[in-house]
Order: sequence, then C-alpha cells, then structure tokens
Amino acid sequence: MKEETAFWDAVDELRATQGGYMRQAYGFVVGSLTETVRDLPKPRLDDPLLRHLSGQELLRGIVRCARREFGPFAPMVFREWGVLHGEDVGRIVFQLVESGQLSARPEDTLHDFLGGPDLLAALEAHEDWGRPPTAGTLGDRLA
Repeated sequence: MKEETAFWDAVDELRATQGGYMRQAYGFVVGSLTETVRDLPKPRLDDPLLRHLSGQELLRGIVRCARREFGPFAPMVFREWGVLHGEDVGRIVFQLVESGQLSARPEDTLHDFLGGPDLLAALEAHEDWGRPPTAGTLGDRLA
C-alpha cells in the first residue's frame, strides 16, 4: 500500500508542478506498461534487457488496454484526460521517470513516442498495431 501511496503522491506533485493531464492518465499508463510487459513472450520476459519496452511498444499496449477497458469510449476518455498524441504518453512516462516512479535507459527519449500512428485514430480504429518486436528501449518497472 505504501508504494501505491507514494505513486499517487508523486502523480499529485507532478500535476501540481507540470499540469496538463488528468490523474487517471498516469495510473493508466503505468497499468498498461505493466500489462504490456507481462504479455511479452517468455524468453523476452525473462531477460531484463529484452523486457525493456520501446515507446512504440508501449503505445501499442496502451491502445490495446484502452480498447479493452473503455471500448468505443476510449477516444473520449483520452480526450478528457488530455492525452491526445503519442507524445503526451511520452511526457507522462518521462515525468514519472524524473519523479523516480519509472526507469528509463539513457538512450530513451520523448522522440521514441513520435512517428507511429496517431493515438486517437488508433483508439478509434478496429485494426491492431501488430505484435511487439523482440527488443525494446523503455523502462519496464515501477520504482
């Protein structure tokens, strides 16, 4: 329970100092990160280096989780949260990294979340973004 309290305290501090996103967005990003890592193939899951997700892998996982959790209302929920683009997810991730709630590798950047399909369009679409590649570059754990 203490870890969860520390997480939400960190989120509240981030929102107070940096604003921009609803509180629930932070929890959803971390939950989706956890679930996306858990769904990796066993050989990748067992290797800490290969378990590390890229920004695009996390975005795919977020879209899958959002579709499952919110169904056709996913785009509306993300709009309400202020999460409109992959870059918004990246900002949430790096805010959580800076607050010590997530880890990242030195080569991880906000640019890892750019260049993929439009987030809201992906939430509205019915096709899948595909399977995650075999290696990645984004932190995969809570502090």
